[in-house]
Amino acid sequence: MQSPEKYKRIVIKIGSSLFAGPRSRLDMGMVNNVAGQISELVKQDKELVIVSSGAIALGMSILKLSSRPRELAYLQAAAAVGQHELVHVYKQAFKAHRLDCAQLLLTWDDFSSRLRYLNAKNTLGTLLKLKCVPVVNENDTVSTEEIKFGDNDKLSALVSILVGADLLIILSDVDGLLDKDKKVIRLVDKITSQVRSLASPTNRKTCVGGMVTKIDAAAIAVDSGIPCVIANGRAKGIISKIAGNPFSQGTIFLPKEKMLDEKQRWMAFGTRIKGRIVVDEGAKNALCEKKSLLAVGVVSCEGNFSSGDVVGVYDKRGLEIGRGKAGVSRMDLDKVKGNRHPREVIHRDHLVILN
Repeated sequence: MQSPEKYKRIVIKIGSSLFAGPRSRLDMGMVNNVAGQISELVKQDKELVIVSSGAIALGMSILKLSSRPRELAYLQAAAAVGQHELVHVYKQAFKAHRLDCAQLLLTWDDFSSRLRYLNAKNTLGTLLKLKCVPVVNENDTVSTEEIKFGDNDKLSALVSILVGADLLIILSDVDGLLDKDKKVIRLVDKITSQVRSLASPTNRKTCVGGMVTKIDAAAIAVDSGIPCVIANGRAKGIISKIAGNPFSQGTIFLPKEKMLDEKQRWMAFGTRIKGRIVVDEGAKNALCEKKSLLAVGVVSCEGNFSSGDVVGVYDKRGLEIGRGKAGVSRMDLDKVKGNRHPREVIHRDHLVILN
């Protein structure tokens, strides 16, 4: 774990519940407060990236929608209206502190394509060098179910990996992860089924996710060597306090010691698999020993994947063992599965083990 002064590059996820006041109207005081804290950290030579919810909530208010739409077209319309308003508000708030901000709208496609992923990484890195605060959101105006992240908690974890963050801060209207007695759990060193059982989904009309998705995001972050703090964004000076000492507020999730490298992190969390390969117990054990996947150990496969696509590898119980770049297409694999074949289905150099 790094000393507090080492937390230079920080990703902050801000939930809709913080910015949306009564009737989903924007809480300008909250926006200005966040901008003020971030400006002080930038003066301390820290690099901040914001992953902001709120576009759909603001769009709902402007369009006078009483509850979050279920139809995709209405969600996209609300996002199109609200996104403009959200970015304008950020711009005005940062302008008061003589800071510029930039907007980046992302979808799964921007992560799944290695080239687009690296382009986004370079753009964010350059903005941070220029002391410009990136404001990232999902591109809800064009996202379909196939390319949606589902929630900005997960997006914030993926952005943390993308920029090589030292710390992820997820701010909401809760004080952290609560135990059964409703007391804040200050430190989580391992995300177990017991920890997950303490989470509950949100029932807010303008939000998605809740604590469930926040723990999912924390799991992605810690698997990538990035500590994550879940805290109440309305607490006074919360961003500055956590940046100074991540153990001081909310719940901190500690990173795993055995970290994935940058390309493994992209493959494990930044891609959507194009297919599934089910393997037998012998192949599973070989993969866990960092050996390549051979056709003889393949039980079945599904999906329309080509050579070079990222696929998921599963055991017979349905547990995802890992992910990797397929060395053969689905069509070719169907012909040789269960048989000895000289070509690797997935080479060990293009495989990451998840469980």
